[in-house]
Amino acid sequence: MFSLRGDAHKVFLQLRQTVHQKQSIHSLKSIQEIEEIYAFYQGLDSHTLRLIYYRIIKEKNGTGIVPIFVTSVPWFFFLFSKQLQEFLFKEGLFLWGVFSLIYLVTLSLSVVVHFREKAWAAFHLEIIQDILKERKPS
Repeated sequence: MFSLRGDAHKVFLQLRQTVHQKQSIHSLKSIQEIEEIYAFYQGLDSHTLRLIYYRIIKEKNGTGIVPIFVTSVPWFFFLFSKQLQEFLFKEGLFLWGVFSLIYLVTLSLSVVVHFREKAWAAFHLEIIQDILKERKPS
């Protein structure tokens, strides 16, 4: 099931396929995982949930280190560009190619990890907020 529309659409496609196959949506691994996380948080008292909420907010805001890394490393390379070029071109294009490949792979992986971490933090925060709202006396 390949789609360039994003994760939300992929979830929709999985759900739709499951329903068309006349299977329970609750049999999907991703839904079971959500239910497990929800049940775990549901079992905790409100005070503990608030503490966890604050910690996850800290973690979510702390993932900003990756964008700083992504934007600052090229400036670092720019500062030492003459020395870097002399070193990388001394042996021809081979070192330059290896350096570029390693840099681009590291950059790509760090960006992917950054956004996945932010997504998981938002996911947990939403579950905790929903549970706290349910418990709040009207």
